[in-house]
Amino acid sequence: MTVTEEHLISDGVGAMNDEAHELAEKARRHLWMHFSRMGSYSETQEIPIMVRGEGCYVWDIRGKKYMDGLAGLFTSQLGHGRADLAQAAATQAETLEYFPVWTYAHPPAINLAAKIASLTPGDLNRVFFTGSGGEAVESAWKLAKQYHRARGDYDRYKVISRAIAYHGTTMGALSITTIPGMRTPFEPLVPGAIKVPNTNFYRAEEHSDDINDFSQWAADEIERAILREDPETVAAVFVEPVQNSGGCITPPPEYLKKVREICTKYGVLMVSDEVICAFGRLGEWFGATKFDYVPDIITCAKGLTSGYSPLGAMIVRDEIMKPFLEADASFLHGFTFAGHPVSCAVALKNIEIFENEDILGHVRRTAPIFKEALNSLKDIPIVGDVRGEGFFYGIELVSDQATKGSFTPEQEENLLRGYLSGALYENGLICRADDRGDPVIALSPPLISGEKEIDFIVSTLRKVLEPALDKI
Repeated sequence: MTVTEEHLISDGVGAMNDEAHELAEKARRHLWMHFSRMGSYSETQEIPIMVRGEGCYVWDIRGKKYMDGLAGLFTSQLGHGRADLAQAAATQAETLEYFPVWTYAHPPAINLAAKIASLTPGDLNRVFFTGSGGEAVESAWKLAKQYHRARGDYDRYKVISRAIAYHGTTMGALSITTIPGMRTPFEPLVPGAIKVPNTNFYRAEEHSDDINDFSQWAADEIERAILREDPETVAAVFVEPVQNSGGCITPPPEYLKKVREICTKYGVLMVSDEVICAFGRLGEWFGATKFDYVPDIITCAKGLTSGYSPLGAMIVRDEIMKPFLEADASFLHGFTFAGHPVSCAVALKNIEIFENEDILGHVRRTAPIFKEALNSLKDIPIVGDVRGEGFFYGIELVSDQATKGSFTPEQEENLLRGYLSGALYENGLICRADDRGDPVIALSPPLISGEKEIDFIVSTLRKVLEPALDKI
């Protein structure tokens, strides 16, 4: 007999029964999980199996409850188990379950594109749907190349991104990604990906005593890279409003506006990668709105449907669309499931709920409480920096607060994987202990979280972090 959620929940399963054991064995034998050390799972090291979600919480196959402190993967904006979003999917599937947007259109895609355009800053009015965030990033680089070619700039193919930034795993998006460990197994990558410093002021070596000078320096690094490479060869600059990898690296004052000015000066497209930051994560529809700049392209996914169905999008300024409006022109790119009717219907319902329940207002009102609560952890010796915006925060861990000292590779392995990941999970908090760059704990709870959830996150972090240095 196979495992069913109803059986597990109604039985009140507290220990692995035969059916649960069977499912765990199937997972070990057949399921290849993403970004996972598959060899670490054994009879004594179980694969976490989640069977149910409700609000800010999920339950595993043993019946244990967890606070979803990462919103799945920065995705479950409205929380788990919403019948209205599930019903939107079911209704659309009964009406038109699938049709491509290759030379055709359907009402869910049309209406969603129009709705998204009404929410964007400036004249970003053209929406090209994808199946994911990585596909949206891939699309943006391809569009930048073809756009410049259509205007006669045949040599513009290079793209600039920032240190430790993650932009996806397709070969183009991976080339834009700046995490060595993720890139090396797949080299050689797509040529033309240029790297510049990020904006981690906590680790700044330049102008570390003045954040405004640091902001100018960081923006100037992008201009210097453009000039070094020759402006006539640079197609685009990719930036996240708040950079995820490296631990919620926030932009210093006016930095993103400066980047916008530099891109305009040299005819380079500015791409705002908002796969995480869009749809409420920072308390606005888009991070570009939060930081008051208008990019040429926005890439998004995740919160667009709150995870109830896969969907991503590349949103483009009217000016960038112009070359593709010629009678014989076409952007030679697409995906089978992009703009899927069911996903578009879910996204429309998702945005409707955002508006009806004032989700953005809730994030803006609650974010200061979240920030203050996380800052209270700075009395713990291992906590070096707490940074972020809205419902998106990172805690950078150090061996010494005074010197900002980090850890040896062995200490970092013992800290993150030998202790923190397991201890947080055992205490009922799902978040991310990450070492892409300096070691951090990433937090991104559902946008419906309140003070109860914030209190649980902070108290659990305190319980786990206070003895952390002794563990290594």
